Amino acid sequence: MIPINKPLLGKEEADAVLKVLQSGILTNPMPEGGPNLRAFEAELESYTRAKHAVAVNSGTAALYLSLLVVGVGPGDEVIVPSFTFIATASAVMIKGAKPVFVDIDPGTYNMSPDAFKKAITRKTKAVIPVDLYGLPAHIDAIGEIAEDKGISVIEDACQAQGASSGGRMAGTLGNMGCFSFYPGKVMTTGEGGAVITDDDALAERLRRTRTHGQIKGYDSVMLGGNFRMPEIEAALGRVQLKKLPGFLAKRAENAKVLTEELAGTKVVPPLVPEGMKHNWYLYTIRCNSNKEREGLRQKLTEAGFGVAIYYPIPVHRTPYYADQGYDKLDLPETERAAETVLSLPVNPLVMANDLEKMLEIIKKYQ
Repeated sequence: MIPINKPLLGKEEADAVLKVLQSGILTNPMPEGGPNLRAFEAELESYTRAKHAVAVNSGTAALYLSLLVVGVGPGDEVIVPSFTFIATASAVMIKGAKPVFVDIDPGTYNMSPDAFKKAITRKTKAVIPVDLYGLPAHIDAIGEIAEDKGISVIEDACQAQGASSGGRMAGTLGNMGCFSFYPGKVMTTGEGGAVITDDDALAERLRRTRTHGQIKGYDSVMLGGNFRMPEIEAALGRVQLKKLPGFLAKRAENAKVLTEELAGTKVVPPLVPEGMKHNWYLYTIRCNSNKEREGLRQKLTEAGFGVAIYYPIPVHRTPYYADQGYDKLDLPETERAAETVLSLPVNPLVMANDLEKMLEIIKKYQ
């Protein structure tokens, strides 16, 4: 089975981990972190052209800490899409705030700026646009609206390392940007995440809150916890970040072939608006109906392709959120996407003959 995504690890990663084990420095409880953590953050800052990168132990931690440092809490509302992974909304709930779900742009599957604008109330404290599938959200438009209202923009770039919009890297498009380095992403640290920002004050608060609110140690000045990234993960991240351009180049090459060959078929290939660069974490097509999608998925799966649906159930209709009445929301484009999208593997393990076979199946099925 050709997987939809798989971590690509080699001798370099193994050597980096072994070096950490031999050093005996597995973590550092100070706000600045251990030597590999500090180096990884500096390399992330260089790669994203951002002033600060604060590495943490998961993408969810990155989202949670971002909400914490801008003061989101009980009584506040945070506007989020429902067509995404559940962590975006869950981070809001964990902070005791209320997620307000809005609909998506049917072309990009990202948050609709118009829907965001209509959902703003006096309780809106933040908005979390998601760079779904690795395509940057419409954050320029969202940011203009948010700035007028004093709303913090937290970019959920967990799927978008290496993508860009208008020449600016994903993760740098809002007040803060959040990455995930889960094994299925375009690069991995095992688990792990990071928050990217150009704001000195936010960066300082992030570093303190990831280590129990400490400044130097045993001197907590604010609420925090243990959200730091261990040295083994940071060492993995340093190696993977060096390999990321090669990973992304192969993904882009595979995506280009699919897009060119799918033109004129019944399926709709991904849209990449002018000025945006996709990282092709997921190559997602749209079928005409749920029945067509399910039939095509079965054919491709039987042929050995690990196709997947992201996401078959919108967040507002998952059991936890449905029990709280969110399933009564009317989000037609979100519902339509959940019924018709299908993601095809384009990761670096996918070879030219694999693409040919996938395309042959899709064209015959159509």
